[in-house]
Amino acid sequence: MRFKSSYLIAAALAVGSTLWIASGVVTGNEPSPVEAGQAAAPKVSVPVVRVASLEARLKAKTVVLFGRTEAIKQVDIAAETVGKIVTRAVKKGAWVKKGTVILRLAMDDREMRLAEAKAKLEYQEIAYNAAKQLSQQQFQSKVKLAEEWADLARARAELEAIELDIRRTKVRAPMDGFVDSLPLSIGEYIGVGDTVAGIVNLHPIRIVGQVSERNVTQIHLGGPATARLANGHEIKGVVRYISKIGSESTRTFRVDVWADNPEGSIPEGLTAEVRLPAGEELAHLVSPAVLTLDDAGAIGVKVVDGEDRVRFYPVSIVADMSEGIWLAGLPTKIRLITVGQEYVRDGQLVRVAPDQPAGVSQSTDASADPSPS
Repeated sequence: MRFKSSYLIAAALAVGSTLWIASGVVTGNEPSPVEAGQAAAPKVSVPVVRVASLEARLKAKTVVLFGRTEAIKQVDIAAETVGKIVTRAVKKGAWVKKGTVILRLAMDDREMRLAEAKAKLEYQEIAYNAAKQLSQQQFQSKVKLAEEWADLARARAELEAIELDIRRTKVRAPMDGFVDSLPLSIGEYIGVGDTVAGIVNLHPIRIVGQVSERNVTQIHLGGPATARLANGHEIKGVVRYISKIGSESTRTFRVDVWADNPEGSIPEGLTAEVRLPAGEELAHLVSPAVLTLDDAGAIGVKVVDGEDRVRFYPVSIVADMSEGIWLAGLPTKIRLITVGQEYVRDGQLVRVAPDQPAGVSQSTDASADPSPS
């Protein structure tokens, strides 16, 4: 009897426990399938970015090229006669006027040949006049008169030749300018064609640069130009030449800008940054810190569209100035991402922090954490 009672008690406890668990006393109410699904789904985090509302403005487009200064008026003086240098009348680096004597050559026998040519000319004039009188009186033929005329002309030519040779013993400056070179010294013997001096005039000065094939059609002859030299000095000039033939290797075209240099203070060979106006176009003024790259390596900026999604726009730089850079290729009105652009991708949904004032004074700390706090 006692054994049967134990089994009955155990069976009763088992039935009671089953009913207790089934009634939900231990676990409470069973959650619905919908609630269970919501609890299992991971929480999606939408990144926060900061933007600035910008509107495009008309900006003067500028073509920038780099070049160097060159002298426009430069000449090497060659000797036109032979002789020994007896005088160097000027020093290297001196400013000379056109016609100034730079070198003198020895006369040698030129004075004797001059005296001989003069005497011969005088004799031929007498002979020709006598023949002319005899011819008029029919005592001499016209052939003889023609011979005397030929001899007279020859004598005149010989005299002019020796006079020219004597003038050439004085080497003169062919133009105003600085004596840039004097390679020969007193006592040296020179021949016809030998270079004896170099003259350079730096007013005006020429700045030579190369413009790309993309921009060559945007500049024009006679247009204004501004050149900044390596020392920071700025000069104004005019476009005087644009090459009609581009370089096959670089696909660029030569451009010459002429600028006034009355004091000759700008020497040849200085590097210069030349800016050439090329019309106007709509552009946005931004900080360089907002620039980024897409997967293909194109440079651009990221903006937020009307649906709060990120959009990448490739851009071109119109001008690079101290207050910022001007970009073309964007819609007229944009919400430019100024913080967090490096953490979001094209097409991604974002949350937008309150707009900053338009312009480039906004913070552009791309390293700031764009995640919500």
